[in-house]
Amino acid sequence: MADVGILAATKAAQHPIHTLLDGPRGAKPKKKLSRGNIIVYGTLFVFAMYYALPLYVMIVTSLKGMPEVRMGNIFAPPLEVTFQPWVKAWSEACTGINCDGLSRGFWNSVTILIPSVILSVAIASVNGYALSMWKFRGSEVFFTILMIGAFIPYQIMLYPIVILLREAGLYGSLTGLVLVHVAFGMPINTLLFRNYFSSIPEELFKAARVDGAGFWAIFFKIIMPMSLPIFVVALIIQVTGIWNDFLFGVTYISSPDAYPMTVQLNNIVNSVQGVKEYNVNMAATLLTGLVPLAIYFASGKLFVRGIAAGAVKG
Repeated sequence: MADVGILAATKAAQHPIHTLLDGPRGAKPKKKLSRGNIIVYGTLFVFAMYYALPLYVMIVTSLKGMPEVRMGNIFAPPLEVTFQPWVKAWSEACTGINCDGLSRGFWNSVTILIPSVILSVAIASVNGYALSMWKFRGSEVFFTILMIGAFIPYQIMLYPIVILLREAGLYGSLTGLVLVHVAFGMPINTLLFRNYFSSIPEELFKAARVDGAGFWAIFFKIIMPMSLPIFVVALIIQVTGIWNDFLFGVTYISSPDAYPMTVQLNNIVNSVQGVKEYNVNMAATLLTGLVPLAIYFASGKLFVRGIAAGAVKG
């Protein structure tokens, strides 16, 4: 009887081992190179090439001399790399009667960008905070008016704003253009901030009120530290829109000396005097787009977090 018990105990102890030796159970893992994955990654690769090819052509063309550009092979890498087109685009290309390149327009754009972004983001964040947590009489009407303003085409408002700026004595100045960018940036940014702040637990707000915190104390000590992603979203949207703007710059600036970088780029590319220097044009275009690209790549992860955390939720 003892031998039978020992044999049974031995079989029971060996049962898990036999189970493991039989191999894993459950659903068979999918192959990495399944037909579905090939279709998905193939489609993504095609679209990536579609969008990257123009950028590649711009880069390689900007690094070639004009004799090599005239050979006509736009996809070939440069036989001899030269940065002279970049130097000329920055400091020597003619934009009308001025031949100081994009450097002057760059600093004009910086002068427009910094106060426009700071004011628009600051005002929109306070608006969104008030509309989401400090309801007041007529708040929904105010929010509706802002949303209507976000979807009115800019072209409709060009002439009325010209009249307003002229009457205020700001037409043709960088200050007037800054105010235009702030006004047009507030509606969409207010929507983003309002929807993001609405996703913050209301208990935090109530607890702060119970502890005696007021409007600004709650905003600066509780709301802002929790809202870095949405501030990055608003920052990227504003920087991209303001830096790449051409319509407002050419409409509300009357002096060529105050033109932003995009208007100067247009003057360089569309110049009809002398030889058409495609390498300089490509270098000027890349220089104009470096600032928003740098900001996006530096804060891209926070941008995605802000969108995913409720920036576009209704």
